[in-house]
Amino acid sequence: MIPRMARLPTPVRRAARPALKRFRHATRSRRMLPTFLIIGAQRAGTTSLFDYLLRHPDVSGPRGRDAMVSWSKEIHFFDEKFGKGVDWYRSFFPLEATRARYRRRGRNLQAGEATPYYMFHPAVPARVAETVPDVKLIAILRDPVERAYSHFQLNRRKGREKLSFEEALAAEPERLKDVEEWLHGAAEELPPSGRHRHPHHRHRAYLRRGLYAEQLERWLERFPREQLLVVQTEKLLAAPAETYSEVLNFLGLRDWRLETFEARNKKPYARIEPEIRARLEEAFAEPNARLERLLGVSFSWGTHSVDGSSVTRRSA
Repeated sequence: MIPRMARLPTPVRRAARPALKRFRHATRSRRMLPTFLIIGAQRAGTTSLFDYLLRHPDVSGPRGRDAMVSWSKEIHFFDEKFGKGVDWYRSFFPLEATRARYRRRGRNLQAGEATPYYMFHPAVPARVAETVPDVKLIAILRDPVERAYSHFQLNRRKGREKLSFEEALAAEPERLKDVEEWLHGAAEELPPSGRHRHPHHRHRAYLRRGLYAEQLERWLERFPREQLLVVQTEKLLAAPAETYSEVLNFLGLRDWRLETFEARNKKPYARIEPEIRARLEEAFAEPNARLERLLGVSFSWGTHSVDGSSVTRRSA
């Protein structure tokens, strides 16, 4: 289903944006909060899964882009813009009246966003629990060695990283020193621009972002296990239709068939040097075992890798 606004010519859509933004702002207190959040991990397939969900007729993502939101998929409310208030956050989502109209037709409107930094930011679980205690949480986890190297390659492409991969890993402890303690109170201290004061934590935590167990433990201190769905990136790529169906079931959405599952936001990159890979696999061995104990799920990480080539799969 193509939204009515999307059917209009591009110049008309552009001309209408200021008025639509004013309308969304004026009606923000009458809008719903998200019913689901894709909380991470970065470089694990969050863009692909969110795209698949938005192609379901009963799912809505953020609308009415704000100048402080660089990408409509990622609002960054609970990590960097929490001080802007809940009504600001509501302005991105559908009206409660729209959800009521769906219900009268026997349908279940779901709204959500995907900000991969949420899973890693230490203050976010408490903020989410305070704001939307019944929200459904989706975490996508990728082999942390592959995730770290993909993250590094992304930063190289964007010009954020000047060091080599080995140098960046060695620099990480000093880069992240004492940052997490400050982040617990960061929402009140952010400047008006909302710009992050500790870019190393968000952009250059190559190894720490792969310590999934300690991150999910923070979430499970605030939310019951049944509100968290863990998706493996490798399964999303190998069996997208089956994984998509599991996600829809978790969200309480009717089954929906997609013709294709195109992997989004993937770029090719060179293989990790074997010596660095071996060191990283050793470093992640115990954290991965801790994750398996936490979730009661086995992971096949280390037995194969997911390369950065473009993948398009058709549903069965």
